[in-house]
Amino acid sequence: MKQVVVLKCCCIFAMLLLLPTIPLLAHQTPAAPATSSSSVDSSKALNDKLAQLDQRVTAAQSAGDNAWMLVSAALVLLMTGPGLALFYGGLVRRKNMLAIMMQSFMLMAVISVLWALVGYSLAFGGNGPVIGGFEHAFLRGVGADPNPDYAGTIPQATFMIYQLMFAIITPALITGATAERMKFSGTVLFLILWFLVVYAPLAHMVWGKGGLLNAALGGKFPTLDFAGGTVVHISSGVSALVCALYLGKRVGFPKQPMPPHSLTLSFVGACLLWVGWFGFNAGSALAASSLATSAFVATHFATAAAAISWSLAEWLKNGRASALGAISGAVAGLVAITPAAGFVAPMPALAIGFIAGLWRSDSSPAWSAISWSRKLNPSSATTTPSMLSAYMAQAAPSALC
Repeated sequence: MKQVVVLKCCCIFAMLLLLPTIPLLAHQTPAAPATSSSSVDSSKALNDKLAQLDQRVTAAQSAGDNAWMLVSAALVLLMTGPGLALFYGGLVRRKNMLAIMMQSFMLMAVISVLWALVGYSLAFGGNGPVIGGFEHAFLRGVGADPNPDYAGTIPQATFMIYQLMFAIITPALITGATAERMKFSGTVLFLILWFLVVYAPLAHMVWGKGGLLNAALGGKFPTLDFAGGTVVHISSGVSALVCALYLGKRVGFPKQPMPPHSLTLSFVGACLLWVGWFGFNAGSALAASSLATSAFVATHFATAAAAISWSLAEWLKNGRASALGAISGAVAGLVAITPAAGFVAPMPALAIGFIAGLWRSDSSPAWSAISWSRKLNPSSATTTPSMLSAYMAQAAPSALC
């Protein structure tokens, strides 16, 4: 009995000792919610940092794409200003050199003004099947904000100025067909009308939103034209052919010799065209991306192959190659690869260039039989190679890639 009483007393004494600790333990239990709140704050801070990082990456991408597109725009303008002007200037007779160069220079000014007033809006405004609207007339709404329908990482103003350079060189190509046969005032007036009636609608149909030939942006028919084979080269080449047929041969041709007065100038012009064409084709990726690299590589290889094949054809027929043939072949290769530059790998690009230079060569039986082709070479070199490349790219794109 005494042992039981002692045991009960010990239990009661132990309970009395533990009783003061119960409120303390109860006071310490809310520590768990504090840990949960801290975790929420850390997660929110991490998400904010990730959002800031994403914004910085996007800004860096936009800055890189914008820089590349501005450089590309300058390269395309280089093709018209010194490039095409020198090429054509060297091919005509000395007395007409400044006249043909002035035509290219004046088109740089006139088309730029027309583009700002209505040209850009007709080509890239609205969503009609044939021609755009006037929503961007006087460059209304064209500023620093991107247009996601065309280029989502660069300002719309950059896209606008890049497309302007295409609009400048296209009518300038036609002047090779009217060289030494058409007055300066008549040439400028004709090409202003041609720009409004032919170029702007065709650019909208192929590149514009809702354009008839632009299935990718709501059009009816799909057209693979990466950098202007249809809009620039086929349109200017066909128009040049019509002009040549309508105007007829130059007075005295072919009885009176009319050799190029300075192949040196034409050679320099062709080299500038080659360099500028990288902005023409690689810039059409509209971003500093792997697609731009692919187009850049394809452009270079096709041009080199075309220069070689044209020179080879001349050598087999005449026993020697010529400087005029080599630079004409290079231009044919540049034109040929344009519609397919973003769709083909390097080896198919070599094939396209080689075939274009061989086919378009003056030593080709098929081409030498066409007597009305005797005008300045770039004008006559634009249509057939570009049509050939466009057909190859659309007929068997998987085989070319």
